[in-house]
Amino acid sequence: MNEVVITGGGTGGHIFPMLALADALRESGVPANALRFVGSRRGQEATLLSGPVPVTLLAGRGIQRSWSSRAWRQNAGAVAQLIGAGAAAAYWIGRWRPAVVVSFGGYASLAVSVGAVLWRRPLVLVDLDAVPGAAHRLVARFAARRCVAFSDTGVDVDVRRVVTGVPVRPAIAALDRSAPARARARAALDPPLDPSRRVIVVMTGSLGAASVNQAVSELASRWADREDVALIHVTGRRDEAWVRAAQPRGARLDYRVIGFADMATWWAVADVAVSRAGAATIAELTMLGIASVLVPLPGAPGDHQTRNARRVEEAGGALVLADARCTATSLGDALREVLSGETAAVMGEAARSLAHPDAAAAIARVTREVGGLR
Repeated sequence: MNEVVITGGGTGGHIFPMLALADALRESGVPANALRFVGSRRGQEATLLSGPVPVTLLAGRGIQRSWSSRAWRQNAGAVAQLIGAGAAAAYWIGRWRPAVVVSFGGYASLAVSVGAVLWRRPLVLVDLDAVPGAAHRLVARFAARRCVAFSDTGVDVDVRRVVTGVPVRPAIAALDRSAPARARARAALDPPLDPSRRVIVVMTGSLGAASVNQAVSELASRWADREDVALIHVTGRRDEAWVRAAQPRGARLDYRVIGFADMATWWAVADVAVSRAGAATIAELTMLGIASVLVPLPGAPGDHQTRNARRVEEAGGALVLADARCTATSLGDALREVLSGETAAVMGEAARSLAHPDAAAAIARVTREVGGLR
């Protein structure tokens, strides 16, 4: 019998916390063969959920939030696949009879959560964002516990709700952000970063964000003669070619364009971040105490990225810049404010006040309690 079924996925923002929970459960004594991941065939699960924990992948994809005829056709197929995934999940949950099911959200999790409800298996929901996703809103009333990222997620206050934060990858949690460690990390790069420069790291996901990339590219041209900053621009794979082609030539600015990167390398050297405001990114920035300019993804379900970003801004750890207002001028003004004097250091400490370094262990404790695991 599987003791714990961990479900969710579609993006790395869901999958990395799932992996962190599995690691925490194994460290607490739950063997890998008593765990199981369940995700979607269309997401990144097949690639990222590797290791000793077995994986089951269900058919299905997310619903398009559009009224176009193409979206209607795609959604008809998505609903059919979701029904099929629901039947498969009900079969597997009935066969496994797990002690507890833990859902991290995303379209793959809904079928498994419904299966848990049908078979009366205890259900734990992990709300990664300030606004719970649609899948979790549908099954919330059946949950034994809800692990939430922030203290003000809009969930009714009751005994089921536990503030745990969002788990981060071990490679991020292990980063040393002390001044000597950052100096060593900058010197270890090829080419090394000049220790006198303030380092701005831009990262908006594996595909990137066109509005942010355009603003940063134009800002790099305006800053071509600056010798006091370094601008690390992780564009995402979609925009790398044109951003690289637009780089100012012969500039004194240290401007590095990268399509995709392991962010542990760049968060280790950053003074300021520019990023979207997904749950995983917010967890990393607050854990590491990095001041940021956050540009929430417009149209995100429930506008959850804006809610995430505002929570950090209210704590003093970030400035929020709406995507529609993200231009070279507005972004430059925001970065100028953050880089003035000791502002970045003060904001970094404010961001750190929201961190939950033991988030994975906290969710693991809730999981073991609900599942009656020793």
